[in-house]
Amino acid sequence: MARLDRSVGRYVHLTIGGVEYRTYFEESGAGVPLLLQHTAGADGRQWRHLLEDEAITRDFRVIAYDLPYHGKSLPPVSKEWWASEYQLTREFLMQVPLTLARELELERPVFMGSSIGGHLALDLARYHPEAFRAVIALEGADYTPGSYLDIWNHPRVSNSFKANVMYGLMSPTSPKAYRHETIWGYSQGAPPTFKGDLYYHGVDHDLREELGRIDTSKVAVYMLTGEYDANTTPELSQATAAQIAGARFTKMDGLGHFPMSENPELFRRYLLPVLAKIVTENL
Repeated sequence: MARLDRSVGRYVHLTIGGVEYRTYFEESGAGVPLLLQHTAGADGRQWRHLLEDEAITRDFRVIAYDLPYHGKSLPPVSKEWWASEYQLTREFLMQVPLTLARELELERPVFMGSSIGGHLALDLARYHPEAFRAVIALEGADYTPGSYLDIWNHPRVSNSFKANVMYGLMSPTSPKAYRHETIWGYSQGAPPTFKGDLYYHGVDHDLREELGRIDTSKVAVYMLTGEYDANTTPELSQATAAQIAGARFTKMDGLGHFPMSENPELFRRYLLPVLAKIVTENL
């Protein structure tokens, strides 16, 4: 008998801003929908361990998608996307999970993302609280300027270099095999996507004047940040959570910027209690 993973992959067509995007996603489990957003320049493979975790999939329908232009989600054929520089904006990024949830007929899913996905969780809580029952921001904060740099598209800056920068954001105690798997995925991204995603990360995402308007009576907000994350530090995430009435923050000891892929076994120890609270408190 073949040994098969539980997750199944397929494509859904999302129309955003009048453009159709053939978008790849993988899913596993049944129950409360749980949408998973990957980090900048990467793809949904970062979530493979959650898709196979029976403790999660018995209560949640876990859906990990590749953003347009990332992973198996090829650029659209109906526009000359190569004629202008790729830049990921807040409005477009918010529309991806919103449109995906609508097309898959998901009823108020839970949203979880890391890095740009963690920032996105907070933007969704601020601007679209009615669409989600809870958001989980991994490595998220109100504002992280300084990452959107021309150097990321310099012809002598390779995908290998970008990947090794990411290696430095992980915990030194995370298993080497998973740390190298994480940067392997980074080394395969289309070159423009990393810098373009950082436009959202370092420029277009700015909630400094908006955190007090997030209403956790409408959408629960959880924030978890790894001890070794030098990009979005635990202190920065905690300071952000402190300005959101009702938000809950946890520092994840022994983890870095990619908790779900660099050390999935340790990460689930922090995640499972959060998911249990969502099941009991936010249905």
